[in-house]
Amino acid sequence: MSTPRKTIISILVDNHPGVLTRVTSLLGRRGYNIDSLTVSITNIPDLSRITVVMTGDEYMLDQMIAQTSKLIEVKDIFTLDADKSLMRELLLVKVAADDSNRGVITEIANVYKAKVIDLSVGSMVLELTGEQNKIDGFLTILGEYEILEVCRTGVTALSRGAVDYHLNL
Repeated sequence: MSTPRKTIISILVDNHPGVLTRVTSLLGRRGYNIDSLTVSITNIPDLSRITVVMTGDEYMLDQMIAQTSKLIEVKDIFTLDADKSLMRELLLVKVAADDSNRGVITEIANVYKAKVIDLSVGSMVLELTGEQNKIDGFLTILGEYEILEVCRTGVTALSRGAVDYHLNL
């Protein structure tokens, strides 16, 4: 049995209602846990891209890809090599802030290149885009302050260079 590893899987599917439910239901019925999930329309209006991050051994990941590829709505499915792909996540975080700590929180945001997108009397909302470890590090540092709310998009990814799928459209 191989060592569990995190894998990013890109699934190109028909852009129809219910497709996401079919894909996630299949994964859930098989007992696969999803670490991150994002979905969006592609440059081809009839296709959506589902980006799934999963942790598992080689056998489990191979089985997940094989089972998912059997769904009629799935047009292509492939793993993304971390060294040959671009991966980003969006974070919105609301932090309790007043005159005593607003400046320090702003300095932390500047170091991470986060944007202050909302400022109120008792809080501020910061936006940060980057790789998952950058987002995690930012949240760790902000953990010294009172975090009121967090919302993360999950990983979205594309391979570098030429198109990485095999569709003949």
